[in-house]
Amino acid sequence: MLRIGSMNMLLHGVEDPDVRYRDSLAQDHAADAETYSLVLANPPFAGALDYESTAKDLLAIVKTKKTELLFVALFLRLLKTGGRAAVIVPDDVLFGSSKAHKTLRELLVEEQKLDAVISLPGGVFKPYAGVSTAVLLFTKTNSGGTDYVWFYDMDADGWSLDDKRQELLPEDRLGPCPETPLTEDEHSKNNLPDVLTRWANRETSERERPRTAQSFCVPKDDIKANSYDLSINRYKEVVHEETEHIPPQQILAELMQLEREIESGLRELEGMLA
Repeated sequence: MLRIGSMNMLLHGVEDPDVRYRDSLAQDHAADAETYSLVLANPPFAGALDYESTAKDLLAIVKTKKTELLFVALFLRLLKTGGRAAVIVPDDVLFGSSKAHKTLRELLVEEQKLDAVISLPGGVFKPYAGVSTAVLLFTKTNSGGTDYVWFYDMDADGWSLDDKRQELLPEDRLGPCPETPLTEDEHSKNNLPDVLTRWANRETSERERPRTAQSFCVPKDDIKANSYDLSINRYKEVVHEETEHIPPQQILAELMQLEREIESGLRELEGMLA
């Protein structure tokens, strides 16, 4: 895995990657604490460790056996003050009801600066996994700073969401930075450019967006009132189209007219057969 990781970094332009072999959740991190200014991570999902084999400095942040929570705690441990992180997590991190889930979310909102929650479309990790996921973006402050949290509900990333994961657009229309703006139809197949544009406006125009939109901001007080639930469905408002129903009297009148027409037709047919 070390060689594969090093090769992957090299192919992405990192010529001298510092890739180390270690159990990230089991070893103490005193030597690496508050070392990094940026963390980009897609840690393993749905694992579990015994308390005895988990680093004590991570358990001090959140006491849990769940690896998805421990990895977020690890990134908080590794970041220096002012450092930023973008972490892919399974959806249950956003709304899980256990004490550890709630403690970690409260820590991100109250003690750090939670910048955004981007809900990813189901199927982005197929064919390897079908778990629903989201991206948490936060800044380590150790002094709070969460004012509003920006939410984005992604529907598409440019590829089909089945096991084949085929391109839905030409290559120059994929990714977050196409050469020219996408049309409305192209946006429905690739939300990434819109995510990037609206992320840049999260502290300005995005504050005015209604909660019926694809992206919007939620004040910290609302999140606190909802037990620090970070699921976008908790805050998104759905507009239901009003349906006009035909009055029962009109339906009954139309049925009676049809019956009269049928009866007339039967009498005419009977006369033809006589």
